[in-house]
Amino acid sequence: MNKVVTFGEIMLRLSTERHLRFEQAKAFTASYGGGEFNVAVSLANYGINAEFVTRIPENEIGACALKEMRKMNVESKNIIFGGDRLGIYYLETGAGTRGSNVVYDRAHSSMATIEKGAVDWEKVLEGATWFHWSGITPAISESAAEACLEAVKVAHKLGLTISCDLNYRSKLWQYGKTPSEVMPEILHYSNVILGDIDTAYFMLGIPKVNPNYQDTKSLPALYNKLFELCPNLKIAATTLRYSVSASHQRIGGILFDGKSIYDAAVKEVTPVIDRVGSGDAFMGGLIYGLLEFQNNNQRALDFAVAACCLKHTIAGDYNLVTLKEVENMLDGDGAGLVSR
Repeated sequence: MNKVVTFGEIMLRLSTERHLRFEQAKAFTASYGGGEFNVAVSLANYGINAEFVTRIPENEIGACALKEMRKMNVESKNIIFGGDRLGIYYLETGAGTRGSNVVYDRAHSSMATIEKGAVDWEKVLEGATWFHWSGITPAISESAAEACLEAVKVAHKLGLTISCDLNYRSKLWQYGKTPSEVMPEILHYSNVILGDIDTAYFMLGIPKVNPNYQDTKSLPALYNKLFELCPNLKIAATTLRYSVSASHQRIGGILFDGKSIYDAAVKEVTPVIDRVGSGDAFMGGLIYGLLEFQNNNQRALDFAVAACCLKHTIAGDYNLVTLKEVENMLDGDGAGLVSR
C-alpha cells in the first residue's frame, strides 16, 4: 500500500467574513491550514495513507492543531513538540476585481525554529513510498531549510519518490538568503516538481523565456532547463490559471515527463468561493494520479486539474472532496446538479 509523508508547517488561519477588508472586520473565522498539510488532507480523502510531519508548540493551540490532523485522518505519530507558538496567517478574501490578501505572522514559530536532527527521518520514512515538501519550508528560516534538506537526502537514500511544489512566497525569505541560493541543492533530489515560469525564475534563476507563463509554447524551454538543473527529475508540471477576476477563474495544466508534453483541457470555475489551497489540491491530485494511474500521465494531469477546480468551490484551506467527486468531474460531470 502506498504511503505519502509530507513535511511543513500547519498554521492557524484567521479569515475575514463575507469578503470584508481587514479594517472592516470585527471578528475572524478560525481554521487551520498549510501547504504540505493541505496536500496530506487531499490524499487522505482519496484513501491514501498520508502522514504529516511538523513541529508544534506544546500548548492549547498546538493541541488544537494536532486534533485537526487527526480529524482529517492524517497520521500524526511523528509530530515534534517544541517552540513557543503556532504560525498564523490572516486572510482577506477578495471578490471581483479585488484580489485576496494574506498577512503572515509566523516568524519564530515552532516550525520556523526547527533544527536539523530534530526528526529521525530513517524511522519516519520507513515503509513510505513518497515524500512531499514545498518551497515554503525553506523560506521560513535557515534552520527549516537545513531540516528540509536533511529530509530529502534521507528520502532519496531510501528510494522514495520525492515531490516539490515550488510555492514561491514573496512575503517570506526574510533571513538573508535568496531562494536561488537555497533551493537548487534541495531540488537536486526531487523527482516531481510543480511550478511555473515565475517561480522557476525566483527559485532557480532560470531566465524567463516568456514572462507570460500561460503561453504554453514557452513551457518546453522551462522544462528542459529544469531537467538540466535537477538530475533526478522525472515529472515537471504547471498549473495554468487564467484569472478573469477573483470570482472567476479558468484552470488548466501542463505536464512534461522528459519526452512528451501533456495538456489538460481548461475548465471554468465561477463563482470562486475560496482560492486558497487550490495549488495544494492540484499537487495532491497529481501525487494521487501518478501513484494510481501509472503509465497514464494524461489521466494523472486531468485528475489534478479536476481536483484543483473543485477546491475553488470550498471554503477553507482543504480540498474536502471525495475520490468519487473528482472522478465525476474528470469524466465530464461539472454541472453542479443535486446528487440524489
